[in-house]
Amino acid sequence: MESLIRWQVLIAFGGIVLVGAFLFSYALARTTVLVPAEGGVYIEGVAGVPQHLNPLLAAYNQVDQDLVALIFNGLTRLNAQGEAEPDLASSWTAAPDGLTYLFRLRQDVRWADGERFDADDVLFTVQLLQAPDSPAPPDLAALWRTIQVEKLDPYTVRFRLEQPFPAFLDYTSIGILPHHILQGVPVQELPTHRFNLHPVGTGPFMVAEISTRRARLVPNPRHFARKQPYLEALELHFYPSYEHLPTAYEQGDILGLSYVPPYLFPEVTRFPELNLYTARASGFYLVYLNLQDDERSSFFQDVRIRRALLYGLDRQSLIDQALHGQGIVAGGPIHAWSWAYAPDVPPVPHDLVRAEQLLDEARWIDSDSDGVRDKKGKVLRFTLTCSEDPDHIALAQALKQQWAALEVAVEIETLGGGLAERLRAHEFQAALVEVVISGDPDPYPMWDQTQIEQGQNYGGWDNSEASRLLAEARRTMDREERKALYAEFQRIFAEELPALILADTVYTYAVDASVRQVQLAPLMTPADRFRTIANWYMNTRRVIMAEKTRRFGGLGFPD
Repeated sequence: MESLIRWQVLIAFGGIVLVGAFLFSYALARTTVLVPAEGGVYIEGVAGVPQHLNPLLAAYNQVDQDLVALIFNGLTRLNAQGEAEPDLASSWTAAPDGLTYLFRLRQDVRWADGERFDADDVLFTVQLLQAPDSPAPPDLAALWRTIQVEKLDPYTVRFRLEQPFPAFLDYTSIGILPHHILQGVPVQELPTHRFNLHPVGTGPFMVAEISTRRARLVPNPRHFARKQPYLEALELHFYPSYEHLPTAYEQGDILGLSYVPPYLFPEVTRFPELNLYTARASGFYLVYLNLQDDERSSFFQDVRIRRALLYGLDRQSLIDQALHGQGIVAGGPIHAWSWAYAPDVPPVPHDLVRAEQLLDEARWIDSDSDGVRDKKGKVLRFTLTCSEDPDHIALAQALKQQWAALEVAVEIETLGGGLAERLRAHEFQAALVEVVISGDPDPYPMWDQTQIEQGQNYGGWDNSEASRLLAEARRTMDREERKALYAEFQRIFAEELPALILADTVYTYAVDASVRQVQLAPLMTPADRFRTIANWYMNTRRVIMAEKTRRFGGLGFPD
């Protein structure tokens, strides 16, 4: 009997303990919450290898641009709308005539080695850009050589321009270099200087290790931002091409893909734990038409032919089929999301009937029933040149197929290299290209008369009124006046159609679900995918609700 009572007591006591434990854990769960914690290494696969970790030398290599964006700061940075925001500069003012800019610098910035940042670093960087043998891109160096810079005090710099240039602020986003490290280094030695492997910047990360296989970056403890990244480190692993990235992810070697080209989109969607983030980018696909007096492509000089070619395209179908939906039908030479876009300019819709009418009016008919229109013994056939990029080839083939419905014959020419040289020399009939216009929407380099030989007006569009509007907009500081000038330019462009603008580009980024709080805003450059990296986290910890509210302002975080 006594033994039975003892067992009943033990059972009752055990029950009380279990109930107590349950109630304690229940109460704990109701009063605590998971929040981000420090730690974790995010590993991303990128295509290419680093060459120069120097802002002045990074323009031609996307891997360099990615790393430079994490290591360095400019006086300004471009936000998601392409507008300049303060970075190393705390503020600036522009004179009403647009000829003088006064920049006030932050006074709480230190280089990663502990030295103070000040106006000497700004002057030093500008002087490198202005040097006769500057290794910077020629157009960038040419612009800075027209600008005078002076130091008013350790934290104030003044720039003087030869003429108003509203897009000037875009050029102040280039990374600033440390005077105390690179002073005395001959400009011509910058591309081979050890600084390219051991850069010292003011950015949120600094290089801990770099090789031809990977770069390991760790948070810069001296970065002037109040918020330090949660990540312990960021690693970029280098691969020969984007095709290698899905396999590397499947094998567990990486946690993210720096970019998912449209042709890889079907492959990466098969990974359930790989989150895809898509945002609009600052580029677009277009077909340049050679408008020069060339016997091979003289029919492009007839605006009816150009208009018929665009009417004949179902651009949404092109995007869906050739680009796997990764694009947005373009509204013209200025992005629809830009302040300079003119929404009242009517777009050219898909209209096969109208396209055929225009070709008939121009006397291009299929007189011999061979499936290709002809006129006076000449057939309506041209070569469409593009790069060997798989997406460009797929888009070119889709264009060929749709134009065949108009009885227009197209031959596709793919170039492994040398496309840029062919464009500059106007040695093409039609060319499918992908271009980028980031920051200020100024379309001058692509369409002004003066840019036929020295810019990106590869088709040779020679329109005096359009050029006058673009030149005047470049000298006008008032945004509303510029907007009116660009609206008139867009109306002329819509009437003339010197090129066929197909689609705005989008950027697709892939990151494993273990990396949380990743956000992708509209991008000016691919490196902008790291814009919110300080908020990304991989580890969590439990805190009581009161602490969570105090530290995180009551904001919820995903588990």
